[in-house]
Amino acid sequence: MMRSMFAGVSGLKVHQVRMDIIGNNIANVNTAGYKSSRATFQDMLSQTMRPATAPTDTRGGTNPQQIGLGVQLGSIDVKHTQGNTQSTGYITDLAIEGEGFFVLGQGENRQYTRAGMFGLDNEQKETSSHWSMVNES
Repeated sequence: MMRSMFAGVSGLKVHQVRMDIIGNNIANVNTAGYKSSRATFQDMLSQTMRPATAPTDTRGGTNPQQIGLGVQLGSIDVKHTQGNTQSTGYITDLAIEGEGFFVLGQGENRQYTRAGMFGLDNEQKETSSHWSMVNES
């Protein structure tokens, strides 16, 4: 009884994380350059009730019988898929087709983004929110 209770509670906790990720995806649906995320799950622990058997000349083998003892968060993955490009009417806005990121710098700090909403600073260099484009070719 307690085993099934712990398995159920661990499933509910991980499901809450998944719901948080889905809520974050919905909240950022109109954010420029936002990439959605997904949650993956994995077994926390399993107990073998009956071991596997080897095949014989006349019969195939059997798989082990296992009982899962809970689930945990496997990973939170960002889906880097190509979004839809649209014209903004600003000549300083850029888009990347395919893989890659814009590299922005502020001193020695670097920031990577796919959001191409840029402007020009006083020196006519491309900028984005106080970050300058970096040429790291």
